[in-house]
Amino acid sequence: MELDLAEIHQLAAEQGIDAETLDESLSEALRLAYSKMPHASRHARVELDDRAGTLTIWAQDEIPQEPTVDNPYPAPMLGAEYDDTPKDFGRVAASTARGVLNDLFRSAEDQRIFGSFAGQKEHLITGVVQQDASDPMNVHVSVGDVEAILPKREQVPGERYRHGQRIRVYVVTVSRGLKGPEIVVSRSHPNLVRRLFELEVPELNSGAVSIMGIAREAGARTKIAVRANAKGVNPKGSLIGPNGARVRAVMENLGPEKIDIVDWSEDPAQFISAALSPANVREVNIISTRNQTAIAYIRDAQLSLAIGKEGQNARLAAKLTGWKIGIESLEVHQAKLKAQEQIQAAEAQAQAQEAAETAGESTASPELPTSVPAADESTQTPSQTTADSANDSESAPAASSQGEE
Repeated sequence: MELDLAEIHQLAAEQGIDAETLDESLSEALRLAYSKMPHASRHARVELDDRAGTLTIWAQDEIPQEPTVDNPYPAPMLGAEYDDTPKDFGRVAASTARGVLNDLFRSAEDQRIFGSFAGQKEHLITGVVQQDASDPMNVHVSVGDVEAILPKREQVPGERYRHGQRIRVYVVTVSRGLKGPEIVVSRSHPNLVRRLFELEVPELNSGAVSIMGIAREAGARTKIAVRANAKGVNPKGSLIGPNGARVRAVMENLGPEKIDIVDWSEDPAQFISAALSPANVREVNIISTRNQTAIAYIRDAQLSLAIGKEGQNARLAAKLTGWKIGIESLEVHQAKLKAQEQIQAAEAQAQAQEAAETAGESTASPELPTSVPAADESTQTPSQTTADSANDSESAPAASSQGEE
């Protein structure tokens, strides 16, 4: 049966599809189409003749075998091949070839798109917003011949996207979907800010300055920690630029979002103090290095500045440093320390006074003399009793004589 294979090969070559791939796909598709014909053989193959421009379906019939003792259920043998190309197979072959070409063209286009965007992952691209009434939750961004998806979770709260608006987005993922390559982009990813600064700051590309961390609440505020890798380079000044030109260029792509640029430090206390800017931290007490907990002491006048609106500044500082940060009043802390010192001084004074009183009592007490115990009447001897009785009898007349006189 005739089939214009030369023209088919030419169309495939224009799309970058090689002839071998086309022949394999076309032969398999034609074999499947033949298998659906009535009285089709279970064993068939398709032969394509490029020079003659024909196709032939060679079939083989099954020949049953006699069972034996050793093999009671023998497999059938295949007979000789014969031409079993249906007479009305031309229309089916043409339709099958058209379908195979469309699939191959679509697959080649998807492969081209996937290949071109696979290298754009985690990079910035510029696209045009396209409205899609059938998908109101997501924003479609046209990038050349491809439409990327900006899902709801990757959009900035409060940011509106107008049809035809040019925006810069960050490529999150590039994957193969059921309907071709799926490109997911973001406007809220922290690395969007990183890539925007890399476009504006040459020191980041040369390695003289590094961005060590980014904490972002999209649409509200972003904190960036930077450090210098070369002597004589001001990392914060590099990102700010002359008269703030560089940071303003970044903020133009972010709308009303504010940006805080702080110095990164290996010392957790210094890093926490810088991360809580614009508040002025007077002291940082590291509670636990293992659990990464600390307390920052700030004057009452700047407590609201350190905490931020609805705790935003404190949250971003904790996210940037990776530490759990408690914020307390410096005046209250000093009052507590002073009260503790007074209590300790009073306790020390009381202990000293008690020790002095104890020492004074031991010095003022005299030494008691040793006394001879009186003899018990029951232990007196008979001679002593007699003597005492004689003395009593002598003293009695004397007393009576004195009374007579």
